[in-house]
Amino acid sequence: MVRESGSVSDLPGRLLRLLSLLQQRARWSGPALADRLGVTTRTVRRDVDRLRSLGYPVDAGPGVAGGYRLGTGASMPPLLLDDDEATAIAIALGLSAGGAIQGVEEPALAALAKLDRLLPSHLRARVDAVRRTTMPIGGADRVAADLLVTVARAAAEQDRLRITYVDRDGRRTERRVDPFRLVSTGRRWYLVAFDVDRDDWRTLRADRIADVVSTGHRFRLEDPPDLVELLSRASGVSPYRYAARVVVHADPEIVGDKVPPTVGLVEAHPDGALLTIGADDLPFLAGHLVALDLPFEVLDPPELRELLLRAGARLVAAHR
Repeated sequence: MVRESGSVSDLPGRLLRLLSLLQQRARWSGPALADRLGVTTRTVRRDVDRLRSLGYPVDAGPGVAGGYRLGTGASMPPLLLDDDEATAIAIALGLSAGGAIQGVEEPALAALAKLDRLLPSHLRARVDAVRRTTMPIGGADRVAADLLVTVARAAAEQDRLRITYVDRDGRRTERRVDPFRLVSTGRRWYLVAFDVDRDDWRTLRADRIADVVSTGHRFRLEDPPDLVELLSRASGVSPYRYAARVVVHADPEIVGDKVPPTVGLVEAHPDGALLTIGADDLPFLAGHLVALDLPFEVLDPPELRELLLRAGARLVAAHR
């Protein structure tokens, strides 16, 4: 005969145990659940009703063989995970945040940041061990998942960071930054942050952040920038030797479909779209513009105009 304490203090733990059982198997009979929980079938029915009131969609079938199963709802309820499941999810989210699955980097990082807050120390050590001994192979720049999690949490909690940043020439600088957003372009991660010492907004490549430490200082951002424009100027124009301004005689949306934000900045212009784009090599830049397959006019630099005129003249002469 099943004995039941019936004390209120047993209720929270019993509901968690019931939820865990429902997640382990597709269907449970009432007596089986009662036996596992050490209660009566009547208490199982009451506990199922309590789970439903908390937003868990528990379906009940009619008759002796009907039983209970955890259904699908309109929203995602909290999940209970054992150690192995939590470890597997943390590792999978880390790979996704690093670009293993294109298009889900930012949601994966957000989920990983939430999970990281809750992982007990022994599970965090297990996850870190797997990360240290595995290496994804692909075209994306490698960024440590724990660095991304630290920065993402700091941005969410408005926690000022002290970072060591390595620029394209290998120079290391110490910076105090107020993180705003982590942005994934598929190939690499960028940190958009306010640089306290330089008193200006910066777009920093996450793979060039060598160290990050929380200062414990809380900040409040004033007038954050347009992320797309800032990232376009920082990644598509600023790092290069040449910066070109080109009027493309087409709708800005059409140009934007051909030129992603990390390649160039597209703005509205009376004659179509104004494209600002950079490169270290003028012939490469000319080839990229021609490959757009749209009519365009180069405003500057003059060297690019001259290169296109010479190349155009040669092509016309060769194809008469």
